[in-house]
Order: sequence, then C-alpha cells, then structure tokens
Amino acid sequence: MKKTIIVYGSSTGTCETIAQTIGEKLGVSDIINVSDVTKEDLEGADNLLLGTSTWGAGDMQDEWYDGVNKLADANLEGKTVALFGCGDCESFGDTFCGGMAGIYNAVKDKGINLVGKVPASNYHYDDSESVIDGEFVGLALDDMNESDQTEGRINDWVESIKASL
Repeated sequence: MKKTIIVYGSSTGTCETIAQTIGEKLGVSDIINVSDVTKEDLEGADNLLLGTSTWGAGDMQDEWYDGVNKLADANLEGKTVALFGCGDCESFGDTFCGGMAGIYNAVKDKGINLVGKVPASNYHYDDSESVIDGEFVGLALDDMNESDQTEGRINDWVESIKASL
C-alpha cells in the first residue's frame, strides 16, 4: 500500500476510535487529529482518509473548519481520497452525516480520485447533504443508534477501498 494517512476530527472520541479501527484494519499507523495535520503531511501522502463527526445542522467537527483551509492550501492532485463520517440518524435524521459534505466540497475539485462511496439505501435517515446520486460520499456511521452495524460497515468499506490504496 502506498503512503496513507488518516485524518480525523472528533469532539467526543467516537470519530477518533473509528479512525483507529480503520487504521488497524488497513495497517495504517499515521492517524492524525486534523488540528495537528500539516500541509506537508497532506502533500506527503498518496492516500488520504478523512473523517469527521457531524454537529448541529449537519456541520463538520469544529477543528475541520481550519482543516478544510489546510486542504485548500495543499496540492492534492492525483491523490486517492476516501471519506468517513459519524452522525445520529435518529435525533438528527435530517442532517445525518452532513459533516462529510464540507470535506467533500473542499477536495472534489482538486484533481483527486475519490473512492469509498456507500449506497444510501442501506441507511435509515431523512436527509443528508453528503448524499449525491443515491450514495453517501463516504462511509456513514451512527455508532450511537446503529452500533451493531458499525463493524460490518467498516469491514465492507475497508474491503471496497483497499485495492485503490
């Protein structure tokens, strides 16, 4: 596997734990909080796995607001990017995993190869900005209400992106 880093933003620790789980499954040890990631980290990797929790009305985790500026400043041309996000499909079903949309919008026009979209039909939610043409732009997880599905969803997603990394 080419040089891969996992960058996450987590306020309660859930997204951090998911980032670590993904890292273990892929054998990736470079797992960086978005507040600590540098332009050099981003440009030095071939593959970027970017994750956020979702807050408020579909907002990214707070530290990602500076993080998307780092993405904007970095040359991401030719990099493979996969997104993952956490949300609450019951209490916030109208903005489920919407935080991924902010990261997606920051990278989609930067010459990247986006992998890891997930069919939205496998989820119970009302709406999400992270759904385009019936697919989440990345792995969507609700570890609070659907924790029984988290491991299987991560395993399936990791298998789907592994060959691209």
